[in-house]
Order: sequence, then C-alpha cells, then structure tokens
Amino acid sequence: MIEAGPNAVLAFAREGYHKTAVDLHDLRETLTFPGFWAMSRKYWQTGIGEMYRSLSKRAFLKALQRLLPELTREDLQPGGSGVRAQAIATNGALVDDFVISVTVNALHVLNAPSPGATASLAIGHLIVEKAVQAFMLPM
Repeated sequence: MIEAGPNAVLAFAREGYHKTAVDLHDLRETLTFPGFWAMSRKYWQTGIGEMYRSLSKRAFLKALQRLLPELTREDLQPGGSGVRAQAIATNGALVDDFVISVTVNALHVLNAPSPGATASLAIGHLIVEKAVQAFMLPM
C-alpha cells in the first residue's frame, strides 16, 4: 500500500475533517482576515491547483502518475484527513514554525507544525524556558 499526500486546501471549519464540513463562524473569520486575502493574492494558483486535485480523482491521479506512472484509477482509495493550521501574518506572509505568546496566566504555542521526535525535546526545552521567564518559576 502506498499513501499519497498531504495536500493543502482551505478548510471551511477549524475542525473540518471532511470535505463538506462548514462552520460559518470560522469561515467568516477567515474571509474577513486581511492576511488571508494578501496570502491568496500571492498563492492563488497553488491554492486552486490543490483544491482541483482534491476534488478531482482524475487530476489527483494525473499528478501522482508523474511519480508513479504505472498507477491506475483502480489503485486509488480515499484516505483519512486532518486539519493543519497555518498562521498567516496580517501582511499575508506565512508564519514559519512556532510563535510563543504569553498572556497573564498562560503560555500559548501557536503555529506548531508537526516536528515529530526529531525536535520535540528542543521545543519542550524552549517552552519551559519561556514559562520560567514569564511566570518567574524556580528552575
């Protein structure tokens, strides 16, 4: 079995684990955020391509056949889906890696991509350092 993916398509709900999942509040927040439109102007062709391949089995197969020419339509089976948030700055720039924000009683780790085991200890160390500084914790 070969698994192909992931793709990157706009989710119409923060917890939209299905193509038809729509949350009007989440969608309104996305569409009224200036950074979304700035990013869309820059990457609209990539976004349209991703959406098209996500909705069209034929287009998805054609893209995969560039890597595996022997693949056929019968080989394709739908897989699971997930939601990966991507932080976008107000100017439309994609935010790289982590943003750590401190509020009165909390430390927020935002835009955390999936680093897996390779970086988890270093990331944990950084979060502990920030918490010690922010909340004057003993070390």
